[in-house]
Amino acid sequence: MTDNENLMSQIVISIAQQTLTIYKLQKVIAQYPVSTAKNGIGSQQDSGCTPLGQHIIAEKIGGNAPSHAVFIGRVATGEIYDAELGASHPERDWILSRILWLSGLEEGVNKGSNSQGGCDTYRRYIYIHGTPDSEAIGLPFSHGCVRMRNQDIIELFEQVEEGTPVNIIAQ
Repeated sequence: MTDNENLMSQIVISIAQQTLTIYKLQKVIAQYPVSTAKNGIGSQQDSGCTPLGQHIIAEKIGGNAPSHAVFIGRVATGEIYDAELGASHPERDWILSRILWLSGLEEGVNKGSNSQGGCDTYRRYIYIHGTPDSEAIGLPFSHGCVRMRNQDIIELFEQVEEGTPVNIIAQ
């Protein structure tokens, strides 16, 4: 993908529809079901909410990892998720396959802080990432991130670059 094509790409995540849509040159290229935060919309630190507004993909992590690779702290653990691993660690919030780390662009909305405290998407570690295939997709169940099926995040990862705009909308 050329830099010019990247500038013409955009992702729109709809909280109400629980979808992620990729646009290139203002045309829909693909749409995927997602799972956003069970706590709803919000940008405050420790809220467990999904932030609204204009973002970019700040970092792409895990490009060479196998499907279902487990990440902790953005580092592959060497584990490959399966039902047995999931059952042996029920406390984990599984981050699998690929990570697209988001950074907010709107000061006081999803970047920096506001009167309530920190509201920085990047510092909150808000990602688009894979989740176990057994997890609900299409319903809000995450801790703030945008969860996708593993095959979908792998496909999305290959279609976007760092710097791609991501707009998270309520409707």
